[in-house]
Amino acid sequence: MAAAGLAAIALVVAQFIPLVGAPVLALALGIGVAAIRRPGVSVRPGIRWSGRYVLYTAIVVLGATLSLTQIAGVGLRTLPVMLGSLTAALAVAYLVGRALGITGSLRTLVGVGTGICGASAIAAVSGVIEASEVDIAYAMSTIFIFNLIAVLLFPPIGHLLGMSQNGFGLWAGTAVNDTSSVVATGYAYGKVAGVHSVIVKLTRTTMIIPIVAALGVMERRKSTHATHVRWHKIIPWFLVWFLATAILETLGAIPAGWHAGLAESSIVLITVALAAIGLSTHLGDMGRAGYRPLLLGTLTWITVAITSLGLQLLVGSW
Repeated sequence: MAAAGLAAIALVVAQFIPLVGAPVLALALGIGVAAIRRPGVSVRPGIRWSGRYVLYTAIVVLGATLSLTQIAGVGLRTLPVMLGSLTAALAVAYLVGRALGITGSLRTLVGVGTGICGASAIAAVSGVIEASEVDIAYAMSTIFIFNLIAVLLFPPIGHLLGMSQNGFGLWAGTAVNDTSSVVATGYAYGKVAGVHSVIVKLTRTTMIIPIVAALGVMERRKSTHATHVRWHKIIPWFLVWFLATAILETLGAIPAGWHAGLAESSIVLITVALAAIGLSTHLGDMGRAGYRPLLLGTLTWITVAITSLGLQLLVGSW
């Protein structure tokens, strides 16, 4: 009830400032409330449950709005840019994060959040690597900052570079993280760019599956030193159901008229979960992390943006 109450406030306020989005507002509200008065012992179990299982459910619902056939629709020409940007994000997050002395879980969250799809990727990966609430909140906050910067700077930069509508859509879809920010950035450049950026973003979201599976294998081997990996113990249930709902959508088993409602339900669930994560976060813990995570996020995001542009020049999709 504590998380849902804050989520309800965030959903109302988001109607007036849609650029920020309800999930981020809920996270900020939760952190603010926790800073003023730490949640009591009686509500902490429910907050922890909401921060984990409500978030997992949101990811499953999100899968019902994502058709796997959209990957083919994007075309092979865009895949090198997406895969290259993702590789660059993960490499920089790992190497620079390690040089800065940032914990493995936090640099992983920043890397996947920047390289794949922001909050959804952070949520999926956090369940596998068992990241703390502080790491999740810090990664979410870092991703949010650069989403706002992208919305403001990308369109004028695109015009300055003389990018085509599809070229800019590909850039926005690969270098901006949150879906709402991708939509805002793409449509600010043009309708064609907006449509293309959304398709690229949805295709990019499917990278959650192999990344989480790979991280699951690494975590399993790290903890047990086993030579044989049991997949049913590695891949979390919510990812299996995410894939199942995406397959149902691909097969046309989910009516098109349900899409809007499912997408809205996913946002509501994510908002409740992030409110809970905010309530579990203490600013003192984030402050002790210092400037280094923000620096890592900055360098990772800049790398992704530049890599996307460079690869577009190489494959001729500018």
